[in-house]
Amino acid sequence: MTSQIRLRILPSVRCLFDKLVQVKVEGLSPNRNVELRSKLVDDRGVVFKASAHYRADPSGQVDVSRSPSLGGSYTGVEPMGWLWSMTPETPHSKLLKKNVLTPTLVELEALSAETGEVLARETHERGYMVDGMKRVPVKEGRIRGVLFIPPGKGPFPGIVDLYTLGGALCEPRASMLANKGFAVLALASYGYQDLPKKIKRLDLEYFEEAATYLKSHPEVRGPGIGIVSISQSGALAMAMSAFLPDISATVCINSCTANTVFPLHYKDLVIPPIMPVLSNVAITDCGLLDVRDCLPDPSLEENCASMIPIERATSQFLFAFSEADRNWNSAFFGRQAAAHLKSHGKDNFRVVSYAEAGHFIEYPHLPCCRSTLHAAVGSAVRFGGEPKAHAEAQLDLWEQMEHFFKKHLSPKSNL
Repeated sequence: MTSQIRLRILPSVRCLFDKLVQVKVEGLSPNRNVELRSKLVDDRGVVFKASAHYRADPSGQVDVSRSPSLGGSYTGVEPMGWLWSMTPETPHSKLLKKNVLTPTLVELEALSAETGEVLARETHERGYMVDGMKRVPVKEGRIRGVLFIPPGKGPFPGIVDLYTLGGALCEPRASMLANKGFAVLALASYGYQDLPKKIKRLDLEYFEEAATYLKSHPEVRGPGIGIVSISQSGALAMAMSAFLPDISATVCINSCTANTVFPLHYKDLVIPPIMPVLSNVAITDCGLLDVRDCLPDPSLEENCASMIPIERATSQFLFAFSEADRNWNSAFFGRQAAAHLKSHGKDNFRVVSYAEAGHFIEYPHLPCCRSTLHAAVGSAVRFGGEPKAHAEAQLDLWEQMEHFFKKHLSPKSNL
């Protein structure tokens, strides 16, 4: 490395994962061509990488927040492109973060475009919990999960975080929502600790117990709580909102209006899963399955028993969906949910649409997962999305969710 050339990350080499940073390469000769490489290793050991080509300005500097990438994993002025454009070396891998107590380490290098010599490097730490955050493992009655309590004087608005199909615990989104001033319960439903490894049904009473636990926690301000969900858990969130009291704000991201995969039981009620039309499975040119059109219209007479009766809910809803989702037709289901509520004289919903985002809209700067193993299908499928548009959707929805929860979980006097 050349001593007078520096790679700087501002304002600090350490920040929370959802924050924007400024990457600079300084001390270059004017108009020199350099390559910026980035790499991280996730908690499964999968390597994710990106690279982009830049030309230094007349002062010998590349400022990634102002200088355009001339080619590589992304082009144009993209301050965080070196992160959101990363792709896995192992095909069909989704970036996995299990331990939110440790940061994700990103290695950044500036290389000579002519020789490949490493000119400067830096290690960037992207964390998941603000200082003072409490991470409290929950083992109360049947429920298993982790409660994140922000620092400062409580009580705080409470949110249940339901992740996607697979049941096991996923903490990053919950911990980063808690950074915004919410008490967030990341809830497992199966395949975690002493919970069953596999299930044949879902019991809404389990989720009712979790909601009751959260509402009664001394660090949680009631009376109402929120729910954030994605994919298959969206139907669970809708069912909780329809059947349980004190659910005030519900976010459903790329969800279906019908119950899927497992029968959903609540007291004497059973909501059967909607049955996929397997003949609608397609195979892409690269051999991936495309299952987008497998689920039929839940409103048809033969399927309506699977539809969640969201007209019963008093909760406010935020339906967010991607037009380019290949897991299922999220745009159709999102619009259907809004139309269903409207047909019952309700206006307790907002709809947010993203034209080119994929299925897994999560938190800012997370690389887009365009294909991975589908837990219900048992093989890799397309999940869709264009990386830049997906990154923009994650930024936008993250801000919208924070505002939505603060609006509907806060005392009227604070609005």
